[in-house]
Amino acid sequence: MAKLLLKNLYKRYENKKRKKGEALNAFAVNNFSLECEDGEFIGILGPSGCGKTTTLRMIAGLEDITDGEIIIGDTVVNNVAPHNRGIGLAFEDYALYPPLTVYENIAFNLRAKHVKNEIIKAEINRIAPLLKVDDLLHMKPGKLSGGQKQRVNIARAIVRKPQLLLLDEPMSHLDGKMRQVLRTEIKRLHNEIMCTTIIVTHDQLEAMSLVDKLAIMKDGELQQYGTPFEVYDNPVNEFVAGFIGEPPMNILTVEVQKKESSFFFKFQDANILIPVPQRFYSVVQDGMLVRLGVRPTDVLIVGEDSKGSDVSISVFENLGEERKISFRVGEGFLTLITSDDKRYKQGDIVKLEVKSEKTHLFDVKTGEKIIAQ
Repeated sequence: MAKLLLKNLYKRYENKKRKKGEALNAFAVNNFSLECEDGEFIGILGPSGCGKTTTLRMIAGLEDITDGEIIIGDTVVNNVAPHNRGIGLAFEDYALYPPLTVYENIAFNLRAKHVKNEIIKAEINRIAPLLKVDDLLHMKPGKLSGGQKQRVNIARAIVRKPQLLLLDEPMSHLDGKMRQVLRTEIKRLHNEIMCTTIIVTHDQLEAMSLVDKLAIMKDGELQQYGTPFEVYDNPVNEFVAGFIGEPPMNILTVEVQKKESSFFFKFQDANILIPVPQRFYSVVQDGMLVRLGVRPTDVLIVGEDSKGSDVSISVFENLGEERKISFRVGEGFLTLITSDDKRYKQGDIVKLEVKSEKTHLFDVKTGEKIIAQ
């Protein structure tokens, strides 16, 4: 195991084709800093093109850095060759050698280092059961399923006893059921070998279920770094709030209205009023526009005798164990998730309440979170 420290990391591709409106020589990774303790499981999460794989490749030494430092353990590895960094890397594309058996694929890196055959055999016999590939050692990659290939890929990465294990979108080519199985296997494996691990993914459910801490990226920049609970419950901006969670957080523009001594959030083009929590009274004013965020699980259909607002159902989706119901609000939708067995149809009128204490506020212009005083 080893501690990983990234200090003010930059990556710029000089010949990168500019997008319309993009600054000249824009950074693919821009001032990225992160600290990963011994044995931690860290996820780098973000949409396609945000710089997460580039960051992983710089850690591995497969990409030169433009500026900054990469420290593994106590060593700055900026100029250290990839094979001397003590890293195991499992690629998105399995990159197995078709002519070789599973045994020889796992053994390949050890043979390249002239490790003795008896040591190679002992290491493979140790690793193969952990990845549940011990009954596949005689087979060639062409006979394996996608999940089996990825297990072999990971086995090949960890047989070297790396200080740092890097996983680059390891489940992106698998179907939903196999992703779920392999996700459980990766979590179990990490708990057994306790190797400091970094996984890159665009799947927030995958990241939330696996890691100790999440680094959320957008446009090459780190947006937030914290535990899955911290990121989910206390997003620092509108991007993180909307990216984390399935279904995603409802984020809609509302107007603050003052009635006597109380404040309310009024949805645009919808007759929905939500009391403003007391903690926001010092940062809102009558007529102010804000972006209101609320999780679908914090929007409720309530009884007729409640103080909720009457709204018309736009979409009803039966998802089996739960139901997803959406209401038209201006140009967008307000969505809730419920386990209630009652069936609805488009046009049904129901009474709606929002758990106001669970709401988040974001600045209309910047998207940054408005902090309650």
